[in-house]
Amino acid sequence: MNTIRLENIAVVLVEPQIPENIGSVARAMNNMGIGRLLLVNPEHCDLSRIVKMATGTSIDIVEQMEVHTDLMSAIGPFHYVVGTTARIGIQRPALTTPRQLAHDLIAISQNNRVALLFGPEDRGLSNEHLRYCHTIATIPTSGFSSLNLAQAVMILCYEILLAGPGPVSESLPRLANKFEVEGMYGHLKDVLMKIGFINPQNPEHWMLNIRRFLSRLPLRAREVRVIRGICRQIDWYAGESEKIKKGE
Repeated sequence: MNTIRLENIAVVLVEPQIPENIGSVARAMNNMGIGRLLLVNPEHCDLSRIVKMATGTSIDIVEQMEVHTDLMSAIGPFHYVVGTTARIGIQRPALTTPRQLAHDLIAISQNNRVALLFGPEDRGLSNEHLRYCHTIATIPTSGFSSLNLAQAVMILCYEILLAGPGPVSESLPRLANKFEVEGMYGHLKDVLMKIGFINPQNPEHWMLNIRRFLSRLPLRAREVRVIRGICRQIDWYAGESEKIKKGE
């Protein structure tokens, strides 16, 4: 019987625009027992306006929050990244709901750090942001799908708090973090372009399907090293073939 390890869960606000919303998010997190908050390139980080909404012990979360200039530096140390969006489509499929996500995180959070990503108030996470995510969560609504930032955070954190204790499958071992995974994807893209598997004119479009496929099987660090080893061998072989063509 396991419960989610709340200390391994963090909320990441990508380009938040309104300081008061940051304070409200900190308060919602505090209500639900989640204490780590990261900001990525906030438009305004006025602490006096933030703490007006982060009352009581929520101010502790604000005092300890991390501010990053880019998304990768924020999520790089995390092993599992969840994107949230109200807008779904071919480029951004709804893969899970808050309740199903919370159940899945019981096993994942035992040995892995999890980041919950929320986008700017006016437009949400972009396709570029979402490509870094292992899964995408959408909050079911009736008709009008736009939620206040703090409301969206509260709903996800509430479901996470309620998940468990309950019977779950074996805990997931430590997964590769995003620094390791993104290094692998960059290596894969270079090699697949070199052998003509993906179109060099728009490689990220072709890489999206590869990302989605591999995200279904959260990779461990050693599995990432195996894939990169294969890439190095393909790279070497392609180089040798090119030498033969040139008669070297």
